[in-house]
Amino acid sequence: MLKQEKERVVAELAERLQASETLLVADYRGLDMVEIDAVRTELIKHGARFTVVKNTLTKRAAEQAGVPELNEFLDGPTAIAFVGDGDMVAVAKALNDSAKQTKILALKGGILAGKPISADDVRELAALPPMEQLRGQVLGAIVAPLNAIAGLVNAPLQNLLGLVDARIEQLREQGDAGEAAAEPQAEEPAAEEPAPEEEPAAEEAPAAEASEEAETESSEVTNENEEE
Repeated sequence: MLKQEKERVVAELAERLQASETLLVADYRGLDMVEIDAVRTELIKHGARFTVVKNTLTKRAAEQAGVPELNEFLDGPTAIAFVGDGDMVAVAKALNDSAKQTKILALKGGILAGKPISADDVRELAALPPMEQLRGQVLGAIVAPLNAIAGLVNAPLQNLLGLVDARIEQLREQGDAGEAAAEPQAEEPAAEEPAPEEEPAAEEAPAAEASEEAETESSEVTNENEEE
């Protein structure tokens, strides 16, 4: 392979390594091209590309891509499943099933979220539920505590609002009672106004004087009659 061709392959591998969150590595020794194509076709269904690589060029690409941890798996005939947006669980299951069926393909391990994983880890990954079901379980595990927390927060809040409403109603009732008690007190001075009833005493004096004058006049008339 010419130098320029090697550089192109390394650059392409480095780009694919950077774009893949999961890398699953297998030893394809003993598989023919038909069997390799069958594995490749199955992995494409789950969003992965299965590629036979040269170890020396892949090591250079791994260094460029910032995943030197991949180098420990680059020994002997190597094929890599590049999982970008695909289902890593389904890809691991498909690889594991192919290894069981062919009894030739051998799992080496891989890189998951930037961390190296062993062949046993790949088998455990293959044993997990499908990704959609797994997401549902994780979401349920997250939502359930949140609902519990919301219940704990809302219940005391509702109780507090109930107490506040009851207190407001109590203060309103007390205010109404206070206003009702204050109204008679305000009216009492009006009832006391008739106190100046002593004035008739002043009116009685002229009446007494008039009576005395009448008696005097009567006495004078009597005297006059006697004189006549």
